[in-house]
Amino acid sequence: QVQLVESGGGLVQAGGSLRLSCAASGRTVSSSAMGWFRQAPGKERESVAAINWSGFITKYVDSVKGRFTISRDNAKNTLHLQMNSLKPEDTAVYFCAAADRTRMAQLGSAQYDDWGQGTQVTVSS
Repeated sequence: QVQLVESGGGLVQAGGSLRLSCAASGRTVSSSAMGWFRQAPGKERESVAAINWSGFITKYVDSVKGRFTISRDNAKNTLHLQMNSLKPEDTAVYFCAAADRTRMAQLGSAQYDDWGQGTQVTVSS
């Protein structure tokens, strides 16, 4: 098993930026696909971005394309989400996740096995 801890959330005005980080411990995630998810109050969890094991392939939900960038540093066992041009509709708790069984980047939650507890992102208008 792997433990994932998100950080970097906060309050930002619309148009601003935040950089989220996810620190993994317990095992290396260098061979694991990883992803970012978010859940707004009263809403279902949404897949935001995914990255393959090496970091060379990334995928994004349409609503964040061109604004968010997922990246990883396997040497540091960390995952990041750079969020630019933030909108109020981006307000949510953001979670990182790691897959145990696959290396490929894929949106959706089916392939992910380990989850962080989340970090709050609030975007004011």
